Amino acid sequence: MKFPRGTSIDTATLHWDMTSMSLTGAFDSDGQDPDYPKVACGHPKDRRVDLKQIQAGLGVSADGAVPLLATAVSGQTGEITQVVPAMARFQKTAAVKRFLMTGDSKLVSCDNLTALSGAQVEFIAPLAAPATDASVFAAPGPGTAGRVEYVPLRVADRPTMDRPDYRVMEDTRTLTGKRRSDPPITVRRILVYSAGNASAQAKARDKRLSKAREDLDKLARLAGGRYCPTRDKVSAKTGVTAARRRVTDCLRTHIADRPDGKPALIWHFDQDVLDTQAKADGWYALVTNQEPVKADAAAVFLAYKGQPQAERRYSELKGPLAVAPVFLHCNKRIAALLHVLMLALLVYSLTERQVRRALERDGSPDGRMTGLYPDNRRERPTARMIFYHLGELDLATSPGNCTPQVLHITRGVQLHLLDLLEINLA
Repeated sequence: MKFPRGTSIDTATLHWDMTSMSLTGAFDSDGQDPDYPKVACGHPKDRRVDLKQIQAGLGVSADGAVPLLATAVSGQTGEITQVVPAMARFQKTAAVKRFLMTGDSKLVSCDNLTALSGAQVEFIAPLAAPATDASVFAAPGPGTAGRVEYVPLRVADRPTMDRPDYRVMEDTRTLTGKRRSDPPITVRRILVYSAGNASAQAKARDKRLSKAREDLDKLARLAGGRYCPTRDKVSAKTGVTAARRRVTDCLRTHIADRPDGKPALIWHFDQDVLDTQAKADGWYALVTNQEPVKADAAAVFLAYKGQPQAERRYSELKGPLAVAPVFLHCNKRIAALLHVLMLALLVYSLTERQVRRALERDGSPDGRMTGLYPDNRRERPTARMIFYHLGELDLATSPGNCTPQVLHITRGVQLHLLDLLEINLA
């Protein structure tokens, strides 16, 4: 695939993701154009289930997170059903047959994985947390997994001892479909351990347990009183508390009778369950059909770590490019607006990629530069900061165009960015 200025984009990897945009107002189903994605109720990312939505799908390259595939999707459409159509569109538009497609857990279904493998497309995606029993992670222990040399950009400046530890190991997993006629599919399963995630999950669990103890102790004191006079009332409130605090799996309760006939709540946390959860902290699973000779467990993990690039492009679409609010009534125009904004995101991404690649070419291996911020710290330039500085350039013209136009450059960083973008001022 060729882009302007001879810049070739590597299409060997596509990071695919979807997002939703909630809309207000009246969108009658009968008044919408049936040939375009419809505004409808669905499962919004912002959890505004009271609003209708329209969705967008975006596929970006691993090479600079450049948008290579964009589509508008009806609000009620399930994400899991859009994987195979996205694969087919990318094969057609990019003129490629074999590539690596990475996505989130919505990519994983027997139908999707079978279709991807049948089309000779490789995939990497995480298994949803409930799809893997905690005992699978608790059994091996981090010490049995191989360490991966991976440093996230956000902690690259930290001392080596403060950087997170990542470890991987692999086995196989056979997935079965919902229908009995679905053939099972066996894939490689990469078990990933993150020390940073383990610490965060342990703190979150301790916080949940602490709040649950307070609520359950209070409920035990109120059992048999005015608000919980019966066993059914006590049982119902206990279930609500367990669900709200997310301790249903480890909470053990018993409702006994006091000598006066009133109910008494007796509860405790199952320590064996808590120990298993603690051993599983920091672990998650990836599935792939890549051959081990082509990509070992560490290579699969490193390829998947590029997936947040698609999410970052969505944040830019909804942030600097301001995809919302959308003041349109017709779903046809909403779809058109989304495509125009995706084109703007393409220019946005290519600009950022060009500057970073030029910095690396000029001797900055981490792609960082000074002058973007008032404190003159070294940072990787983002498209938002690039356009912020270039947006303050002034082009002076005279009436009648009698004299040449003059570009007023007020800061050195502006000239530096223009040089990196290879813009000739002559």
